[in-house]
Amino acid sequence: MKYRRNEAKDHAQEHMRGIWAAALNPFRPEDMALDEAGLRRNIRHWIDDLKIAGLFIAGKQGEFFSMSLEERKRNFEIAVEECGDSARTIMSCSDQNMDTVLELGRHAQAVGADYIVVHAPVLHFLTRQDETLYRYYETLCEELEIGIAMWSHPDSGYLMSPELCARIAELPNIVAIKYSVPREMYVRLTELAGHRIHVSTASEAEWLDNIEELGWRLYLCSSPPYQIQTRADQRMNDYTRLAFEGNFAEARRIRDSLQPVREAFRASRPPEKPQAHGKYWQELLGQVGGPVRRPMLQLTEEEKAATRAALERSGLRL
Repeated sequence: MKYRRNEAKDHAQEHMRGIWAAALNPFRPEDMALDEAGLRRNIRHWIDDLKIAGLFIAGKQGEFFSMSLEERKRNFEIAVEECGDSARTIMSCSDQNMDTVLELGRHAQAVGADYIVVHAPVLHFLTRQDETLYRYYETLCEELEIGIAMWSHPDSGYLMSPELCARIAELPNIVAIKYSVPREMYVRLTELAGHRIHVSTASEAEWLDNIEELGWRLYLCSSPPYQIQTRADQRMNDYTRLAFEGNFAEARRIRDSLQPVREAFRASRPPEKPQAHGKYWQELLGQVGGPVRRPMLQLTEEEKAATRAALERSGLRL
């Protein structure tokens, strides 16, 4: 551990900055095992070439739901080894079973991860959930030393209110939230708790506005940092740097120039195949993609052809 529980907030305010990306996990086509060499190659590209500041490991993008407990732990270890002192890590310990969450959290601590993130769980039969969720995160904070990010998303079947998140944010080692909610909700939470924790959302299209209007300094996080950027074309990095410097007019011009890339990616993505599409897009950019695991669906040849055509017309420089 690089800090103690009561130092977690200060550590995150100092070090949890810039663009963080959610890693897709490559699996080997021949046996569907985690492609460790491919993952290491991707991480090196993301850090060394694209200057990504932090990586979100073993999340929904990474198909954690199809991975064994040992695979998830190994995923953590590889990320820590490759990131070293060059980038930060936040490990997804989300699971319906709290013992699994705690086991993964303790492993993240042991291998030198910077932070963990825990998705709000699916709660069965409840008509209200605020006190249950407060006690859930309170227990995690009591059992673990590491800084914890909340994560609220419609996948849980509900959204955590800004008021509940602000209450949870008072716990000593809650350091951030990935808040996948309508903008008015994350604006409200920023007003309530932005001085205590990092508030962020995964929408790249809203990132510049949130830097300018809300003072955000953390993009946490999705796959655009390595899907709409290449070694030769780093417009997301460019507009972020300009926005941090206060040059919003030029930042907006560059941000807007990426719209054809965003649209090409969105329009070519089959609605039931986000991971498969993301991995194939990675392959077209020279990264390691590979197949998805069940129950996720693979792309058809027709869908691959449509994706290739979309990338070619997007204007992204390869």
